[in-house]
Amino acid sequence: MSEIELAEHWDEAHAQGETTRSWFEDEPVMSLRMIDAAGAGAGARAGAGAGASVVDVGGGTSRLVDSLLTRGHTDLTVVDVSAEALRIAQERLGPQAEQVRWIHADIRSWTPGRVFDVWHDRAVLHFLTAADDQDRYRSNLIEGTRPGSVAVFGCFATDGPTHCSGLPVVRRDPAALAEFLGADWSMAAEDREVHPTPGGGVQPFTWAAFVRCRSGI
Repeated sequence: MSEIELAEHWDEAHAQGETTRSWFEDEPVMSLRMIDAAGAGAGARAGAGAGASVVDVGGGTSRLVDSLLTRGHTDLTVVDVSAEALRIAQERLGPQAEQVRWIHADIRSWTPGRVFDVWHDRAVLHFLTAADDQDRYRSNLIEGTRPGSVAVFGCFATDGPTHCSGLPVVRRDPAALAEFLGADWSMAAEDREVHPTPGGGVQPFTWAAFVRCRSGI
């Protein structure tokens, strides 16, 4: 699917209403739990915590940014292929939206241009089924982080759905996520979530947090 087609696909999905989408959650409980478990949360050591820079790739209408603003974060970036999703999130936040850097881009072609303390991805990586797209994602992750940075992933578990919003996904367990990232990353935490959808279904998720331990060069 081309970048334009993908953007149109997700614009249409988000236009149907934030709270009707299968991925909707009132609070990003698992995201925050993993960030905290990896040592980048509100009570983390000096230099992390609320002072940490965070990028939410594929953040869309996620309420993670709301929670991080409440925690006092001042360096927040949200990247999403859907302009409609970003519009919805900005409208929800109101004046607070000005405290966030919003980037309308496809993760497959976007380049970070800077490094972040925390890289967060809930349900974006699992849409990258082609090897070339996965390689580009990994390159962006390396460019956008440094040794000591945290990366948090939420993806469909091995017993989770095979498709989402009409698109195929790659299902992974924590070991598969670790294999995908490679030796530059050390797993700090893992968990499993059975996410209840607004429609009354459930979606098993794998969650894992990693700390970058090498330069990757």
